[in-house]
Amino acid sequence: MSQKPRRILAIWCARLSVDRWRLAHGCERGEGPDAEPVALITETAHGPRIASVNDAAREAGVQVDTMLADARTLCPAIKVVPADPAGDLAFLEKLAVWARRWGPWSGLDAPDGVIVDVTAVAHLFGGEAQLVADVEAAFAARKLAVRTAIASTAGAAWALSHFGRTGAIVHGDEPRAILRALADLPAAALRLDADVLTVLRRLGLKTLGQLAGVSREEEATHEGGAAGRDALQRRFRNRKSPAANPLVRLDQLLGRIPEPLLPIVPPAVPMVQRRLMEPIRHRPLLDTVLSDLAQDMARVLEGQGQGARRLELGLWRVDGEVLVRRLELAAATREAAHITRLFAAKLDDVEAGFGIETVRLTASWAEPLSAQQGDIEAAAERHGTCLSACVDRLSVRLGPTAVRRSVPYASHIPERAQRWQEALEPRGASQTTFEFHKRPLKILDNPERIAVLYASPDGFPQRFRWRGDAREVARVEGPERVAPEWWRERSTVRLRDYYRIEDTDGRRYWIYRHGVTGDGRGGAPEWFLQGLFA
Repeated sequence: MSQKPRRILAIWCARLSVDRWRLAHGCERGEGPDAEPVALITETAHGPRIASVNDAAREAGVQVDTMLADARTLCPAIKVVPADPAGDLAFLEKLAVWARRWGPWSGLDAPDGVIVDVTAVAHLFGGEAQLVADVEAAFAARKLAVRTAIASTAGAAWALSHFGRTGAIVHGDEPRAILRALADLPAAALRLDADVLTVLRRLGLKTLGQLAGVSREEEATHEGGAAGRDALQRRFRNRKSPAANPLVRLDQLLGRIPEPLLPIVPPAVPMVQRRLMEPIRHRPLLDTVLSDLAQDMARVLEGQGQGARRLELGLWRVDGEVLVRRLELAAATREAAHITRLFAAKLDDVEAGFGIETVRLTASWAEPLSAQQGDIEAAAERHGTCLSACVDRLSVRLGPTAVRRSVPYASHIPERAQRWQEALEPRGASQTTFEFHKRPLKILDNPERIAVLYASPDGFPQRFRWRGDAREVARVEGPERVAPEWWRERSTVRLRDYYRIEDTDGRRYWIYRHGVTGDGRGGAPEWFLQGLFA
């Protein structure tokens, strides 16, 4: 049995960063915040550089990869937003998993592309043209601008999606047929480094046809093509990376040598379900099934050493309608009774219709949760509720945005070291705890100024007055210097030197000197008390 030729679908999200920013603001193209010129920038060694622009900024003359200072000369009213490459990559990974609906596997083509293997699946959509149309319609429904192409190699599909017409399809897997379809494309379609493209441009090789020694009308390589290839081979023989060797990229594009492709494999999601012998219509039976599924899910999560943070309960009715109830937890858990109790409040409005025949419980978000040794007798005597369980119950009753909590934030400035966020949101990264990074039990909302009666030069106060009482310093630890956050503060903001002091009565304080003598950022240093130790 002959094997069908390989077919690769390339999807280029041409404006991934801007489209994701627009989705975050909930606006259509050219409306709301997108109506104004907007540029996403990245910080470089030479200053901010334009990473992506919207239509309004492009019409004003702003180009990608230009410096922000140059862009402001063309469009002084341009709005600047920091780019988020990590967020774009995470969004692209989700798109790659979602794109598996068009093929058996998909992979990333970072930073803004997805490739899908569509070998022997085009007939399910009515042909490759209908497949491409379905892809573009699905992305347009998500308000994402894409360009697509199908070819027998990933390199050819990438070249057509970036430099050809969108929706282009190359039939056949012979190198000659591929080259004829791509001969007029620029050399940049080979995914080469910028310095290699500069060398090719100086050599007069501007298109793929010139680089391969053939044109669209020719049937074979002309005389001198082999000699030109040998010259290029000698010039780039020390380039091991495919992006630095045009001949390697050309052979990959034509299918002469294989190009390794890494598919993206979504993690297995813990899932348990019940296919019922007879449809159920009454709430007590549904509660029983839910309790059984919660216990099964607890055993699955315990075997994997994980706890659920987000659970989805799917109810398949006889008439084909699917009811979904979602639940987010404040902390990872695998307690079956807690899960059952929370879901019970979300099933009051379920309409069973002619009956529910399948019930499925999925943990779409799970976190590592180590096993714990439980005390059976102590558990029977304990009737309290832990904080995370209380937050879960309040969130189910009042709504996911009604409960907030204080979480650590990566900042050495004490008053900025924590933030309030919704209780069900994942905690952000916090700064590393150092041995010297000790904080008092109580930190004042606003630092209070203290009057220093005597202090050594550039040292700690030996006597100070706070709230009308004079205090003698007995012991001192420090200083711990905290510099201002230069990326958000003015250049005139002064640094702080923190001290942990103890007075003659045994009371311990956390004070700091604001500024240093002669720093050129104000007058004499000022002293403040910011915290009290136990």
